[in-house]
Amino acid sequence: MVKVLFVCLGNICRSPMAEGLFRKRINDEGLDGEVLIESRATSSYEIGNKPHKGTKDILIKENAYYDDMKSKRISKEDFEAFDFIIGMDESNLKSLRSMAGDYYHKVYKYLDVCDACLRKEIDDPYYTNRFDLTYNDIMKAIDQWIEIFKKYLT
Repeated sequence: MVKVLFVCLGNICRSPMAEGLFRKRINDEGLDGEVLIESRATSSYEIGNKPHKGTKDILIKENAYYDDMKSKRISKEDFEAFDFIIGMDESNLKSLRSMAGDYYHKVYKYLDVCDACLRKEIDDPYYTNRFDLTYNDIMKAIDQWIEIFKKYLT
């Protein structure tokens, strides 16, 4: 099994959107039980809160399950438990790398796998209210990540 953790600042916009979209895709690909997808925050600002309405609206539109999601802060134990820890922007990456210790090699930035992407960071829609842009950016690299996860399984 490959275990994947998406991380953003508050865990109410970008990382739960990625979690929901990836969980749906994993299910559609018949990889349930082979790929575990979760999400976390680098901060404690929103701990215990459900995903932002803008994120929920997109997940509803995509028929992606989100009811069990609540913001949770990343822990030292997560670095050991997960195979991929994927931050949404450079600030997330910096925070993750400062915590990673011996697990530095597990930390990635989401759009770094997307050669065709002009931007390399997923903007935080909490501040911009551009949830569609966040959705589009996540979808640009979803296939590349799924292929990486599949290779990890073999």
